[in-house]
Amino acid sequence: LDKNFRRKGLKIRPRSRTLTSVHESILEDLVGPTEIFGKRTRISVDGTKLLKVMLDPKDKDKNDVEAKMSTFSAVYKKLTNKEAVFIFAEA
Repeated sequence: LDKNFRRKGLKIRPRSRTLTSVHESILEDLVGPTEIFGKRTRISVDGTKLLKVMLDPKDKDKNDVEAKMSTFSAVYKKLTNKEAVFIFAEA
């Protein structure tokens, strides 16, 4: 907080600028033509978090998505520093 905090007042950060929102939009943009079917966060015993992203099974044959899944994980890890695993949900 700066010296003029009392005069200006505290501004509320817009929802679209929060870290969670930015990471969500990165994830949406990353998977491209496919749709996200669901998300699960797995917290292991040692406290590490793993995000399981389930993709829509009807998009399985679209533009060779299955080959890109490891690339999705690597790019998401590089951009957000969070572990993510991409799988297709059971139809």
